[in-house]
Parts: sequence; structure tokens; C-alpha cells
Amino acid sequence: MRQRAIRNLAKLEMTQARATRILDAAAGGKNNFVADRAVINRYDQAAPITTTAARAVLEYLRRVVRHLAGQGVDQFVIVGSGVPSGLPPGRQLHDVARDALSASVPRVVYVENDPMVLAGARATIEPVTDLVRVVEGDVREIDEILDDRVLQTFLDWDRPMAVLLLSTHSLNDDEYFHYVIKRIRQVVPERSYLSVMQTTFDAIPAELLPAIHDLLAMTLPGHAIRTREEVEALLEGLVLVEPGLVWVPEWRPDDHDIACADQPSASGNYGAVARIP
Repeated sequence: MRQRAIRNLAKLEMTQARATRILDAAAGGKNNFVADRAVINRYDQAAPITTTAARAVLEYLRRVVRHLAGQGVDQFVIVGSGVPSGLPPGRQLHDVARDALSASVPRVVYVENDPMVLAGARATIEPVTDLVRVVEGDVREIDEILDDRVLQTFLDWDRPMAVLLLSTHSLNDDEYFHYVIKRIRQVVPERSYLSVMQTTFDAIPAELLPAIHDLLAMTLPGHAIRTREEVEALLEGLVLVEPGLVWVPEWRPDDHDIACADQPSASGNYGAVARIP
């Protein structure tokens, strides 16, 4: 444990913004640096929606977890951006799962590769519950994640589970993205679920796109952006839960979720949940 902490500290980069920390900063959390907050300010100068879009993403994630828990799923693997400190106490995703389950208690594994997020989650979540584990991993190394000892021993691989794939911005290669989905489908038990979220520029006016792409290249180099058609192609062959692939505020909204409700495309993200036969 101590060696892992030292390794994570050595990888901590404070001057380069990270997507996970940007989401945390926009949500009002503390697991972020000046560089992350500066990126939010720069994007807000172009279109002042970053904070609202972050809230829409978090609300979507809560609805997905609540819905799947309502279907009886009590095991969750959340890959990337799943532990924002901006969520109020008692409303983290594992809390949402617990509150939605009546006949069982959830087991939740957060998978993250950001050293600060890892350290924060291990300090504030793992010590207070036996039902959550925090694992170091990168979606670009999906085989290593699926073979992780904690995942293999903490979860029951004979019962359904849900995999929330949130760090798709790290997957620049569509062929590897297909491989990630294929591997997840191969290893999870029957009647499991896969949730995917993807950043898009589909709603940005054409005249602003060159400037936004330049800003993205400067602030988040390598961040994958996809059109709706590209996301649909990646999800081909999966059975999507209603309402299918939609802007995240449109995925089973309720009276408590208001971020980007009037303009769902302002969320800048598509979301979908698929059944795995």
C-alpha cells in the first residue's frame, strides 16, 4: 500500500489539467488544481456552461445507478470520473446504489488512474465502508482492469453487475474502443449492464468549432470527441435500454434533475445503457 501511494505521488501532475479533476472542479469539489480550474474558466469564456454541464453529467450517473439498482443490480464497476468530491456527503454513487436497493447491499468498485482522485477516495470512502473498493486502473489497459485481484475477489462473478464506462475520452482509437466493449461483454455475467458516456461537439455552432478544437488541443490533448453517428457505430450490436443513446439530461430525467433540462445538448455528452444478454 505504501509503495503504491509513493508511485501515485510521483505521477501527480499539477500543471496539466485532467478531465477527471475538471469534472470535480466544475462540480464544486476539492480534488483539483489551479490548472483544472483555469481550463473551466477558459471554456466558460467561449460558452458559460461548463459548471452546468458537469452537474448534468453527475445527475445522469446518479440516475443510471438508481435505475439499475432498481432492477436488482447490486454490483457496480465505475471506470473513470466516478468519485467527484463535489457530490454532497451521502450522495456518492455508492450511496445512491445503497439507497435504491431494498433486498441487498451494493458492492462498488471505483477504477481511477488519477493519483489525486485515488488518494482522496481511499482516504474518505474506503475507511468508512466495507462495501466499496478503489482500484488503480486505466481504461486503455482494460485487460489489466478486468484481471485485477480486487475486482476478481471483491465481486461475485456469478451474478449480474453493471459496468459504467465513463472515461471514453481516453479512447482515441475506435478499434480499441470496440475491443474494450468486447472484453467487458465477454467477462461479465449474464443479465449484466454496460453504461457508456461520450463527450461530443455536435451542438457547438460551426463557426465556433475551430476555436473550440484549438482550445481542446491546448488544454486536454488527446481528449477523444465523437459525433452521435460515431458513438452509435461503437454501440452497434448492443441492446440499449430506453430511451437509447441520448443527451445525458434526456436519459430518464426526474423532478430532481434540472441541469441543462431546457437545453439538453448543452451538457456536451451522450449517454446510453445497454443490456448484456
